[in-house]
Amino acid sequence: MISLTDVSKTYRMGDTLVRALRGVSLKIEPGAFVAIMGPSGSGKSTLMHILGLLDVPDSGSYKLEGRELSACSEDELARIRNEEYGFVFQQFNLLSRTSAIENVAMPLLYSRAQHDPTQVRALLEQVGLGDRAHHRPNELSGGQQQRVAIARALTTNPRVILADEPTGNLDSASAHEIMGVLKRLNEQGITILLVTHEHDIAEYADRVIHMRDGVIQREERRAAPRAPAARSPSAERPAARSAWRHNLRAFATYFRLAGRALWAHKMRAFLSMLGILIGVGSVIAMLGIGAGAKEAVRRQFSHLGSNVLILRPGARQTGAVRMQAGAVSRLTPDDARAIADRAPGVRRVSATVSTRAQAVFQGRNWNTEVTGVEPDHVDIRAMHPTVGRYITEDDLRARARVAVVGRTIVRELFEGRNPIGEQLRINRVIFQVVGVLPEKGSSPWRDRDDVIIVPLTTAMFRLAGREHVDAIEIEIADASLIPSAQEAVIALMRQRLRAPPHAPDPVQVQNMAEMLSALTETSRTMSMLLATIAAISLVVGGIGIMNIMLVSVTERVREIGIRKALGARRRDILGQFLVEAIAVSLTGGVLGIALGASAAFALSTFAGWEVAITAQAVGMAFGFSALTGLIFGIWPARKAALLNPIDALRYE
Repeated sequence: MISLTDVSKTYRMGDTLVRALRGVSLKIEPGAFVAIMGPSGSGKSTLMHILGLLDVPDSGSYKLEGRELSACSEDELARIRNEEYGFVFQQFNLLSRTSAIENVAMPLLYSRAQHDPTQVRALLEQVGLGDRAHHRPNELSGGQQQRVAIARALTTNPRVILADEPTGNLDSASAHEIMGVLKRLNEQGITILLVTHEHDIAEYADRVIHMRDGVIQREERRAAPRAPAARSPSAERPAARSAWRHNLRAFATYFRLAGRALWAHKMRAFLSMLGILIGVGSVIAMLGIGAGAKEAVRRQFSHLGSNVLILRPGARQTGAVRMQAGAVSRLTPDDARAIADRAPGVRRVSATVSTRAQAVFQGRNWNTEVTGVEPDHVDIRAMHPTVGRYITEDDLRARARVAVVGRTIVRELFEGRNPIGEQLRINRVIFQVVGVLPEKGSSPWRDRDDVIIVPLTTAMFRLAGREHVDAIEIEIADASLIPSAQEAVIALMRQRLRAPPHAPDPVQVQNMAEMLSALTETSRTMSMLLATIAAISLVVGGIGIMNIMLVSVTERVREIGIRKALGARRRDILGQFLVEAIAVSLTGGVLGIALGASAAFALSTFAGWEVAITAQAVGMAFGFSALTGLIFGIWPARKAALLNPIDALRYE
């Protein structure tokens, strides 16, 4: 069954080379019970480790049923350890934070075969521990712990059990009890390889190999090996589990193990995720504030009209002196009508005049802005009154003394009561209030509700005393037509104002869509800048996770060795520690999202800032936290995965 030929193994101890095995050749038949004896340093444990594929020889041949194993990869050796071999260690090597039944079931995590989970409890009952299944190792005696280790060795129905001084830490009664269990297993057809110092323990074996100084000195044969055909637990290997089911089950187990590891070190886990928590919270808060500011800008511009061009008189530059608007040209209501009739893509046009005036009502007065407009202004600026009516064509022709007032005027002059039908004086001219404007809100530079709207002709001739207008507001039918409409308006005004071909444009055009785009882009840039600064905390948090994971790997080297001895491949160990790092960062990310959202809404409530927490921002923060755990967890996880099984088992 097993054939070793000229196997040698040398260890380096500082500057000294220790030849543990010197050309050992050995054959082991199926169903044998072999005891390997010798003094300390004779090489018997090294031989056991090589037989169990926990270590590899420097030279020589190792064949299992005729298959040469020296050319196998580490993952192939792990699979053979899981399926063919079971290990019983002198130190028991049980995981302290897991129950007996979970320790016994551990090899199934790395098995490709589809085993019956109820078999685990049956194995515990077979070794007399059915009633102690949910006890942890520290709640079991030494003999009971070793019986758990034996049950674990049987979990995947191995053909060979390797026991490295399984009675070394037990009293004589427990030792013979354990040997009785191993003897019964051998009688069932399982091959037993045993390392021991004690002659009374070696008496249980059918064949005793004596070693000294790395070579086999002599052998004793006491009986022929038992026929392996009589072996039971199982005559045939279980069917293979589908790859996706195996990976899904392993992934779920990794998360369970990660949760258990984090819970065992709660304070350390919290401190390691603190950087992620702060970083994600900062990102969420900054993106929420930025999105709120962008939405506020968009909402304010929606009141102004996004498809609007504002035409103003041009200004003249004389040397280094720039003259005021209107020094080159002046606009009139006729220009507004010409634009409405002749410019393509224009939907509505309104000329406007603005001036500051003193408004008085029943002894209360208020200095405000008075704007003269044409009827189309109500649709251009979306200013349909909430109460009453707006300016009409009849008001325009009659130069009527009617006014539509903003909410600030209602509050300051009329003390919040309904002003419809009331009369107020504007620069000593009596006006009748016919409507109340919708609330527009304030901006940093002005209160858009502090305004009185009057007919354009009334403002020009009764209040301002002039025949020209300050601006012409032009609504374009579609946003895609704005560039061509703007060029057409400028060309038309150059023609009307008789501007020479090479002279600068006599008018200025403000494109509200471009202003909205510029402000939105500026807001987005500032948001991303703030979020980038906040994301630096994620990097700091990632470094913290990496440090903690390195500490965790160092603390759990022996656990890694146990898992590899039971069949864990490199990717299994890599996946386990990566999932643990991701679990830390995701937990910090979830808490950070809650913290960031709370901070943002607190700023909205107490500071009056606009805040908008979007699903995109939450998803991005959550994704970045997971990515941080993945990136900074790779190095510790890879360090754990590359550990040599025997070196890990010998750690400490």
